[in-house]
Amino acid sequence: MDHSVVSIDKTKQVNLFTPKLKQLRNVFKQLKKNKMAMIGGAIILFYILIAILAPVIAPYDPLEIDLPNKLEGPSLDHWMGTDDKGRDILSRVMYGSQISIMIGLVSVSIGAFFGILLGLAAGYYGKWIDTVIMRFIDVLLAFPGLLLALAIISALGPSTFNVMIAVGIFSIPTFARIVRGSTLSVKKMEYIDAIRALGANDFKIIFVHILPNILSPIIVQGTLRLATAILTAAGLSFLGMGAQLPTPEWGAMLSQGRNFLWNAPHIATFPGIAIATIVLGFNLFGDGLRDALDPRMKQ
Repeated sequence: MDHSVVSIDKTKQVNLFTPKLKQLRNVFKQLKKNKMAMIGGAIILFYILIAILAPVIAPYDPLEIDLPNKLEGPSLDHWMGTDDKGRDILSRVMYGSQISIMIGLVSVSIGAFFGILLGLAAGYYGKWIDTVIMRFIDVLLAFPGLLLALAIISALGPSTFNVMIAVGIFSIPTFARIVRGSTLSVKKMEYIDAIRALGANDFKIIFVHILPNILSPIIVQGTLRLATAILTAAGLSFLGMGAQLPTPEWGAMLSQGRNFLWNAPHIATFPGIAIATIVLGFNLFGDGLRDALDPRMKQ
């Protein structure tokens, strides 16, 4: 084998990855300059670590009932107090981070997958395909997000899995509209016409040349959508349509705590703080990521 050919191939591979690495470094530099984005990123990282390490660092079993110690306030034994069944709230909040983050990631992945496919098809092919897809999207948009999720949960039944499906479905229109608009813009560029003239099929044009060039708004929307998904899932659980007790889910814990606001406010306070902070973290990081990936989107 000719070693010079091998070295040329390796050089080509390096050259292909160099622009991507430079772009990632530039994005990271821009994020470092944005203090609010760094704060948001730190909050997200904190909750991810809590979710991963919960089985190790949680002081108690989140489902263990201890009736003699029920409704205790924060103390050295129970830093966040106990609920009406004597369960340790700190442990339940830690384990709740696993559920909330999982719901957010899975539901946004569902919405992004189908939204991207529909948006690409509508933007690239246009004509009647675009009309049919966008009218379907308009039907989904006609319902407020939470109301649509409630309707889906009512049909499927209350459970954590069904919450992920419901939140994922109402996330589809957002991704579809963003991807369609970006696809309409990119497909008019000259390099797409050149690739098509060289004989590339539609699949290659869409997924190799168009999709990689519209990832920035998708990534930003996905980050921001995680906050919406976690908040919506918590709202559904609060209404009794999501995770069911004794599952340590923040929305369900918040719903349970509302019955004890006067004599044991800590039951609702700490899950509420967890929901508020993680949603704030994703919003701050998403705004910073938007500015770093595309300064033209900065408002």
